[in-house]
Amino acid sequence: MISNFFSKSKPIHYIVVSLVLFAVFVFAKFDSLSENLDFVSFTKQTAFFLLSLLSVFLFDFFVTRNSLTKKNSYNIILFVLFFAILPQTILNSQALVANFFILLALRRLMSLRTQKDIKKKLFDASFWISIATLFYFWSSVFLVLVFAALLIYRITDIKNYIIPLIGIATVAIITMAYLIIMGIDELNFVSGLFDFSLDFSQLNSKQIIIGSTILLSFGLWSLFYYVKNLKSKMKSYRSSFILVLIATLLGLVIIGFAPSKNGSEFIFLFAPLSIIITNYLEVISEKWFKEVFIWVLLLTPVAILLL
Repeated sequence: MISNFFSKSKPIHYIVVSLVLFAVFVFAKFDSLSENLDFVSFTKQTAFFLLSLLSVFLFDFFVTRNSLTKKNSYNIILFVLFFAILPQTILNSQALVANFFILLALRRLMSLRTQKDIKKKLFDASFWISIATLFYFWSSVFLVLVFAALLIYRITDIKNYIIPLIGIATVAIITMAYLIIMGIDELNFVSGLFDFSLDFSQLNSKQIIIGSTILLSFGLWSLFYYVKNLKSKMKSYRSSFILVLIATLLGLVIIGFAPSKNGSEFIFLFAPLSIIITNYLEVISEKWFKEVFIWVLLLTPVAILLL
């Protein structure tokens, strides 16, 4: 059974997940690759695939390192299945790159629970989020997560609240220097970043409606159990689980304000929802229900293709 196969972390799972992601990536990019397949485009798409795969491994690394799930592979198979359910996330290269930098930031923020190298971790997190902002402006809302982490991990030294601002300023200075050297108008560049839209009509397609409904409904159902079981988590790790909740809310904010609502904005929910749903799968006692739960996620992309 599929639930038993991923119930324990094994090296073969990384191979399976990599193959699934490759299949999803090729299918999502098939039209563009078949039309303009040359060495440059092939190299470019290979780089994006490797970035997607690296995102999966990076996600698994900080989840395992911070004990956000038990020792299983549900989190990475869910992460990849979300790409299959909403392949639009793969088509938006800028969102794909931005999400990678957000994962780098999450890794640093989660490690704040050790109370070691606090200043370095805060700088790194704010630096990576600022870099992500250059690719996808609304990923900047994750800067809220940096200051939330300061409060949640009870880091009281006022100097540490200045460090994130230094990280943001560093990226801003480097960016402005680059624009000046390249002769790019700074005002036009900055003004182009602040687009937003509250028009959800672009999401009115069967594929996106079904995919997002499955993703959000499964996430919401699992969220009730996730919140309910927060008190049962080890006190030293509880703050990290709260941080995941805040990351989920920030992902929803991005979906709400994203200027181009084409389904790709859901990518920022993949990491936190994978953690939340994995925690739910770990507490399901009925094996048949767990099996059905996972099979629904597996078959959803196939059902969407048949529409």
